[in-house]
Amino acid sequence: MADRTSGDGKAIALVLGAGGARGLAHIGVIEVLNRRGYRIAAIGGSSMGALIGGVYAAGRLDAYRDWACALERGDVIRLLDFAFGHPGLIKGEKVINAVRELVGDHRIEDLPIPFMAVATDLKRQREVWLTRGPLFDAIRASIAIPMVLTPHTLNGRELVDGGLLAPVPIAGTRMAMVDLVVAVDVGAQIRRPPRPAPAEPRPLPEARPKPGSETGNRDSLRNRIATFVETLMDRNDGKNAEPPEPASQTGMLELMSRSLDTMQAQISRLQLALDPPDILVRVPHDACFFYEFWRAREMIAIGAEAAEKALDAWEAG
Repeated sequence: MADRTSGDGKAIALVLGAGGARGLAHIGVIEVLNRRGYRIAAIGGSSMGALIGGVYAAGRLDAYRDWACALERGDVIRLLDFAFGHPGLIKGEKVINAVRELVGDHRIEDLPIPFMAVATDLKRQREVWLTRGPLFDAIRASIAIPMVLTPHTLNGRELVDGGLLAPVPIAGTRMAMVDLVVAVDVGAQIRRPPRPAPAEPRPLPEARPKPGSETGNRDSLRNRIATFVETLMDRNDGKNAEPPEPASQTGMLELMSRSLDTMQAQISRLQLALDPPDILVRVPHDACFFYEFWRAREMIAIGAEAAEKALDAWEAG
């Protein structure tokens, strides 16, 4: 194994964990690894980790970063395509198409960096490692959080979020010929550092369709649903460091976020204990809720800080 004094020349397998909007911290981690001379030779990811890893492997992380940092709360809500009559709140086509426009269509086997997205096969109740085929098919399957995004059918299999069984999918990277395995857990059970209150979000623009028109009816329904989704979110919108009390004041999406975090934290602890990486980057589980994608800049900074801390500790050891 290479020496521990610097990242120069070290080839790493990078494992990017699940965590919804907290997965934006992966961008900051990748930027620090590159800046400090570590060479990412293979990537595996679950859920948001699969999205960020796939975008990086395709060479378009900078474009995605700029796009994500420009998103405000209203922009995120406008990317939601509600799935009437489907097994999920959101179809996910609008957001996938938006990212595809930035990144372009790729096949996984043609990427310059070996990439693996992890999904969960509902029928067989097992992990699926996606290493071939269209990149965005793999990403769409890996990010399909049950009840939030509709499942994705691929090669006859109904696939959902990889974070259900592999929140930090280390096992799939063990075949890579590298010096180190670096894993990023964005659901770490540590407290986030204090942060300033975010600026008040701008209100959504009101649509003014023609009365009685079919388009107007659809737009009116869409606006009503968007308003409903707003009410599902934590009414404090993450401005307070402590969760609101009593529990009856908790928003529905916050409750879902905490439930997912609880499940994934337990699985992650077992996986990391049984198969520890060489370097573990830990992002606090309470850094943001899984749906707060308008906080990209903050999450990227948190990821960069966590990466610097982990690398400093490893290189000093």
